Amino acid sequence: MGRLLLAVLFGLICLPALAAEEVEGPHVQGETFEYSTGGQTYQGYLAYNASDDEPRPGVLLVHEWWGLNDYVKRRADQLAALGFVALAVDMYGNGKVADHPSEAKEFSSQVLQDWPSARARLEAAMAALRKHPAVREDRMAAIGYCFGGSVVMNMALAGMPLNAVLSFHGSPTQAVAKPQPFDGIVRIYNGQDDPLVEPQALDSMVAALEKDGAKVKVVQYPGAKHAFTNPGADALAQQYDLPLGYDAAADAASWQDALLTLDKALNQ
Repeated sequence: MGRLLLAVLFGLICLPALAAEEVEGPHVQGETFEYSTGGQTYQGYLAYNASDDEPRPGVLLVHEWWGLNDYVKRRADQLAALGFVALAVDMYGNGKVADHPSEAKEFSSQVLQDWPSARARLEAAMAALRKHPAVREDRMAAIGYCFGGSVVMNMALAGMPLNAVLSFHGSPTQAVAKPQPFDGIVRIYNGQDDPLVEPQALDSMVAALEKDGAKVKVVQYPGAKHAFTNPGADALAQQYDLPLGYDAAADAASWQDALLTLDKALNQ
């Protein structure tokens, strides 16, 4: 181990110019990505590696109940740097963002109470993403956070054409009236101390997904609260007296597992 470390350090110290010349890092490009359905325009955020010379798998990201904010855009940038084309979708229309929990609850509830309309928005986003020249159209996954986690779990319940669905601290609210077969991978990353996710509701969601063929795995993180992947969760908890909390260890562990899952589902 010591010799290997010395060899690595020696290489890094002695050959910096060569490495810089021969290895080009990703050039992440982020831009507004508009799509329409039902007479309404939606303003998503698209991120991809402009240095890529071949199509890459697409990943939809569904935001927290706050709307399409900087947090989910940063996640899209991270995925783009790792070789995916990431579209952070706009579930509220015109890029609308909530300024208060009461407003966020209103916006998110409206979406989940009208699943046919929500599905139409998601299908419009997926169709537009598949047409982008940077996208490999036969491989696609969806990731969701909090409210977005609920949305992507329902995408799987609805049998939408995805290879994988990943939910981070998502609410297991079933919005789909008639579940359909889904043969993709489902990962549910949950904080064990999250008071906003009822264990019985989570078990019910898992049972519904498995009944129609989904390959489901729930990963629990002891001590983690709601919104454990969002570094801004502590400030929001203090500002609005919400049971949220960032957990760096759970964030890192869930992200690593998610990347391995995406690689398996989209690249192999």
